[in-house]
Amino acid sequence: LLIRTLPSLKKHPSLVPLFLFCGGGGLAAGLYLMCLALFNPDVSWDRKNNPEPWNKLEPTDQYKFYSVNVDYSKLKKDRPDF
Repeated sequence: LLIRTLPSLKKHPSLVPLFLFCGGGGLAAGLYLMCLALFNPDVSWDRKNNPEPWNKLEPTDQYKFYSVNVDYSKLKKDRPDF
């Protein structure tokens, strides 16, 4: 596939931005999935030692990728301990 792509890019240079944006979008999607798989408390990779990782979160832990209006450092604990 790459053997056919490089000569076509030389013949049609207007395809370069298309390949760059498609490749960048695929890379961004892959990195976001990796971020969700590694840092999201809903995903448990080790069920033997940590069966419920969401119970060990403090109220000040930011687990969302991006938060607009919430300052996690000022939150107080409003739930019971398990």
